[in-house]
Parts: sequence; C-alpha cells; structure tokens
Amino acid sequence: MSKQPFPSRNPVGGHVPVAGGLHSVGLSYAEDLKAETVQVFVANPRGWATPAGNPAQDEAFREVCAARSIPAYVHAPYLINFGSRTEATVERSVESLRHSLRRGRAIGALGVVVHTGSATGGRERSVALKQVRERLLPLLDELTHDDDPFLLLESTAGQGSSLCSRTWDFGPYFEALDAHPKLGVCLDTCHVFAAGHDLTGPSGMHQTLDLLVDTVGEGRLRLIHANDSKDVVGAHKDRHENIGAGHIGEDPFRALMTHPATEGVPLIIETPGGKEGHAADVEKLKKLRDDEATTEATTEATTEA
Repeated sequence: MSKQPFPSRNPVGGHVPVAGGLHSVGLSYAEDLKAETVQVFVANPRGWATPAGNPAQDEAFREVCAARSIPAYVHAPYLINFGSRTEATVERSVESLRHSLRRGRAIGALGVVVHTGSATGGRERSVALKQVRERLLPLLDELTHDDDPFLLLESTAGQGSSLCSRTWDFGPYFEALDAHPKLGVCLDTCHVFAAGHDLTGPSGMHQTLDLLVDTVGEGRLRLIHANDSKDVVGAHKDRHENIGAGHIGEDPFRALMTHPATEGVPLIIETPGGKEGHAADVEKLKKLRDDEATTEATTEATTEA
C-alpha cells in the first residue's frame, strides 16, 4: 500500500474551522497556522444532518490543496457508532458516514476519519463487531473510484464499552472488515496514551508503533492526530493538551517522527488554545521534526566520514 509523496517526511497541520466556506475560511485559517496539511468537518460533528457542499468552494479547496501539495482529510461526525444497539443510530451512522466519504471525494480528501465506536446496551463485543461488518463493509465496497478517500479508523481513549482502544483491538476490527484495501488507521496519541499505552520513556512511542504495525500490517497507518494529554497514562479520559504541556511531553513526538511506520504520514493537531495555540503547536512539531532530521543527517555524515 503506497504512501502519497509529500514535500516533507511528516507534513504538520491542524483541524481548521470551515463555517463560511471550505476555501475562503478553512484554507485562510490553515495559512495563518502555516499548516502543511488540514482536516475539516463537512457536517455538524454533533448532529446527523448531511448538507450538500458548495461546488465553487469545493473546487477551490481541491485546487489549492493540489497546487500546494496540502493533504486534506475529513473527520466524520462524533455520533457515528456501528456497534450501537439502537437501530436508528446504526442507520443514521450509515448515511452520515456515506455522506462524509462522498464529500471527501468531492473535495479531494485522502482520508475520512471515523471513531471506532462502542458496544452499547451491554451487548457482547463479538455481536457488535458482527454488526460493524454487516453495516460498514458495504460502505467500504462503495469506494471504487480512483479518487475515493481511505476510511481511517480512530481508536478511543477506552471509555465505557469501547470496541477499539488499545493497538491490538484494531486486529478484530480489521478482521471484521476483511482488512479491506481502503481501510487504514488514524492514530490519536492522546487516545492511545489514555487507553494505557505509555508513550513516554526512551522507547515508549516506538514500542507502541511496533505493536500497531504487528496488528494491522505495514502501510495502514495513514494519519496521526498529534495531541498531548491532560491526564496520566491509562486514565481513559479524552482530554487533549498542547504539545509538550501534558503528560506525554515533547520527546515522544520527536520519536514519533523517526519510526519507519510514520514515514510520509501527516500530523494533525486537535489541541486547545484557539488559533494562537494551534499555530504554536504546529510550529513546535515542525521544529521537533526538523531538529531530528538535522541530527540524523549529521550522524549519517559523521558515520560515512
């Protein structure tokens, strides 16, 4: 599964607001952040509405992203849950995700991120995963166009009856979906830390990424949500913090950008602080990336000499 070539090893950007126009508002915000990649909502993230896009804004957004080599991604609404016991929720999840995937194609998005959901109503995990297969696999099979986005599964912080929170939980989820060729992973650093993977220490990040690759295979990690955590490891709380200001700290993010599995994978921040905080986090991640690249180049030159 090939990776899209980008100007840098790991483009860094953020989730941008688009109320008022994908191109006129979203890309203007991204420019202020000096973002190299963007993520957007194409519907109310806390609702079921499936609004039509603005063709002029869609085309302008797509053209600018292509011209500037800015990889774009869509985040599907939070309400989607293919493991729900409530039929109405499952039916709405199907329509909502189908909408995000189609809108993703319209704006040239490389991937659509969806949360992996939970087994509600006390139902068994195996029963919920069977339902995931029945309702989600047909949507994946609809992705037949060359420019269709990948569906990127994002694990949760492990709250309640989550279907996927630890790296190895992706295994049964991928099996339920026949490891579909359009299926990928969006790894949220805060979520995986909150779920119990200690990313700190000399090799915490690399060990976690090794576990992920062992579970889903190479080339499946296609996006990273780079967020620090307000809470300690294993707290099962989804509370993002600015890079370096939380319990993960700066060093794991530096390590993140040296692992083979992350080569060519964009980083999206979803941190607090408004535009000023977002710009600072984008700048910090770029500095960690570029400092590490300089160190690596110097080491190679010294070794060759």
